[in-house]
Amino acid sequence: MSDPSEPRFVFETATLTDVGCVRKVNEDSLLAAPESGLWLVADGMGGHAAGDFASQSIVAAMQTVGIPNGAIDLRARFMDRLIHANEQILEHASDLGNGTIGSTVAALLVQQGHFATIWSGDSRVYRLRGGVLGQMTRDHTEVRALLDAGTITAAEAEAWPRKNVITRAIGVTAKPECDIHEGVLQDKDLFLICSDGLTEYFHDDELERVMVRFAADLNALCAQLVATALERGGKDNVSIVAVRCNQVPLPEFQASGVYPEFGGYL
Repeated sequence: MSDPSEPRFVFETATLTDVGCVRKVNEDSLLAAPESGLWLVADGMGGHAAGDFASQSIVAAMQTVGIPNGAIDLRARFMDRLIHANEQILEHASDLGNGTIGSTVAALLVQQGHFATIWSGDSRVYRLRGGVLGQMTRDHTEVRALLDAGTITAAEAEAWPRKNVITRAIGVTAKPECDIHEGVLQDKDLFLICSDGLTEYFHDDELERVMVRFAADLNALCAQLVATALERGGKDNVSIVAVRCNQVPLPEFQASGVYPEFGGYL
């Protein structure tokens, strides 16, 4: 049973995906399931009949999450479905017999006034709060690992030849390898979940400006971001899920009648 004192939220969602200017197949998949408190982007790899199968398998599994009874239950359901999708992708790769296939995943889970981001790979979740953008995920990439180790500088990372090599994905190991970040929701929090087909063309400061400008119209936000990525080359599929969290005021309590312990009438 939910605690009536917990903050309640309603959610506005917009989604958009585009094959881009170069690719023939869209290997990205996305999900918006506000009734479950779940939104995600999955970016497949492995080519037609492989990468698209991988990302679609994740989304199909997550569509069975249903209505959880709290944050812990939602996370358990999410991981259960992710394990199932991981097994399906591994089996499909074995059937194809032509190498590894897989998919990134970046997900936002919301329950009981709290959020969690769970991810594997380089698809990202951002949060705009009070006009300030923060990245809620940390890329599982070769270049990120080199940066963290101090082996290369940020300037070198921009031109690194293996910049897009990921170090984790769903469907490439026996069990999913994910990280998680948790926090407390605030009114008007705006989350952006996206594939690297978008972040390839945006630095965080520009992304922040665009999100602030279009925060009141999520469909316009998605359209603006995708259009800019396409104008700048659109080398990859581009997928976005935008989620705004609006806190619902607690109902006012009104009492009437005689209550002697409070000195009479209320």
